Amino acid sequence: MKMTLIALVLVVALSTKALVGEAGPAPEQVVDTSGKKVRADGFYYIVPASSDVGGLALSTTGQDCPLDVVAVDGYQGQYLSFELVNDKKGVVRVSTDLNIYFSTYTTCPQSTVWKLKDFDYSTSQWFVTTGGGFGNPGPDTIRNWFKIEKYEDAYKLVYCPSVCNDCSYPCSDIGIYQDQYGKRLALSSQPYKVQFQKVESF
Repeated sequence: MKMTLIALVLVVALSTKALVGEAGPAPEQVVDTSGKKVRADGFYYIVPASSDVGGLALSTTGQDCPLDVVAVDGYQGQYLSFELVNDKKGVVRVSTDLNIYFSTYTTCPQSTVWKLKDFDYSTSQWFVTTGGGFGNPGPDTIRNWFKIEKYEDAYKLVYCPSVCNDCSYPCSDIGIYQDQYGKRLALSSQPYKVQFQKVESF
């Protein structure tokens, strides 16, 4: 009787451990304005979900290079692409680390991959700039990783990387900070509500 009870306890314990170790469902897929899956091999405009802010583009903000990311009113913006931390299927999902980059030529030597800029003490802001690198998740690339999250009936951009458990970094939505250089992307408590519009042709 005692042996049977011990065997039963072991079976229950092992079963529970197996269930705990199982992977949960995959995060929800991000969809574009036509309802199709957003894919890493596609080109997209990141456009506002409301008409009060414009699409995203590259701009100088007090220095020639690297270029910073801004929202330009009345403009669709420049098209972008994504590189995923895990690119097995190429489908962009919410809450998943990814690199974001403009698929356009610039005269700056830096890449067009987004990264979080050094803290700006004059404005007390963390701005989004370019010059980041692709892939290689870890402490050396911690500023290059962003996420897309559901936000109301659309999406928002977030800086809160999961690629380094031991790293120290701010964790925040990305919104708009307006100054003499325009509407600049920066960490914010008020998110920039966006949609993804597929580029059909060039």
